[in-house]
Amino acid sequence: MIALRMNEDHEWIRMESDGSATVGITQYAQEQLGDIVYVELPAVGRKLEKDEDAAVIESVKAAAECKAPVSGTVTEVNTALAGEPAKVNSDPLGAGWFFKLKPDDPKDIDALLDEATYLGKLEK
Repeated sequence: MIALRMNEDHEWIRMESDGSATVGITQYAQEQLGDIVYVELPAVGRKLEKDEDAAVIESVKAAAECKAPVSGTVTEVNTALAGEPAKVNSDPLGAGWFFKLKPDDPKDIDALLDEATYLGKLEK
C-alpha cells in the first residue's frame, strides 16, 4: 500500500506507480461535512497551484472546497461522483477520490504530513 500524505486542510494525496497522484478528502473532512450531495470536479488538463481550490463539495451541512495539495496538471477525474457523490462518505480514501494530477515536482508530496502526524494534529 502506498502511503498517504495529508495537508492541514484535510486533503489527502497518494503517489501512484505511473507517476500520477490521486487526491481526495480525509475521513475527518467527510465526517465534518456530513452527507455529501454534490461534487464539482476540475477539468482534465487544468493547471492547479498548491492550495488552489480544485473541486467544490456540497453537503447537507455546508459547502467546501477541495484544494490541490501540490501544484500540477489534472489528468483524470472521478466521474462516478457525479451520479454517486455519497461515495465520498462511504469510502473517502478509496472509491471517493476526486481527481488525479501529474505533480510539477513529486518531491513536494514528501513535505506534506504523514498519516501519523496528521492524526496526531486531529487529537489536539
